[in-house]
Amino acid sequence: MDETFSQPGSWEDESKSILSPDPAVGIKATTYSSTSSSKRFISCVPCEGAVGGGFLTCPTCQGSGAIPREMEKELVALIPCGDQRLKPRHTKLFMFLAVLICLVTSILIFFFLFPRSVNVQPAGLSSSTVAFDEAAIHLNVTNVLNISNHNYYPITVTQLAIQVLYMSLVVGQVSESLLLPIGPLASEQMFYTVAGRIWDENTYKMCTWLKIKVHHVFLHIEGILTSSYLSHSEQLIFQSYEYVDCRGNSSVPHLLAPYSQ
Repeated sequence: MDETFSQPGSWEDESKSILSPDPAVGIKATTYSSTSSSKRFISCVPCEGAVGGGFLTCPTCQGSGAIPREMEKELVALIPCGDQRLKPRHTKLFMFLAVLICLVTSILIFFFLFPRSVNVQPAGLSSSTVAFDEAAIHLNVTNVLNISNHNYYPITVTQLAIQVLYMSLVVGQVSESLLLPIGPLASEQMFYTVAGRIWDENTYKMCTWLKIKVHHVFLHIEGILTSSYLSHSEQLIFQSYEYVDCRGNSSVPHLLAPYSQ
């Protein structure tokens, strides 16, 4: 009976294979290398089937079948390139799904957060009150604004500035801070009142003369509406023209305009 042993004192003998060259022998070997030394060790799992039916002793574990814990950080397992652990399955599928999810998420974020228009539409005169003194006409005009939010996120109306002109002269101004929230894809109706004073002598006679049956003054209203959303402020400019009865008080009801895309 012939047996082959590895001599612990000879490093050259340890680097040689101690397995039988016969391919029928079912012995598996794992090669380890030390990170602190250039010497190589060959570890063999003891099994039957060697020459003469004997056993071979692993020089690394000395036949114990386990590596000492103090040597775990010094030994490196060399895995063959053809090992299945180096070829993970479904890699291309996982990469495709990751790219697809990132692309779809980016498109959805861009679609919902892309800034869209905020429309301001004057709805006309709601009511007016008239008073006279010795030389001027005092008008309190209440108008209506329809505000439509076409965004997929809420906005807030923060400020409104209005000036009223009569015959190219400013007869009234108002500026106020607001906190009017408007939901996504929604519309809100807003009322504002401007106090004006007309000093024109001819207009004063027209409004106070009882023989004249039509007492209307033509007002030009200009305004700036400030809205904020997503830490961004936007100013919306609008204007309207109104005929106001300067003889008596009037009131006109207005309904909220439906939201339109």
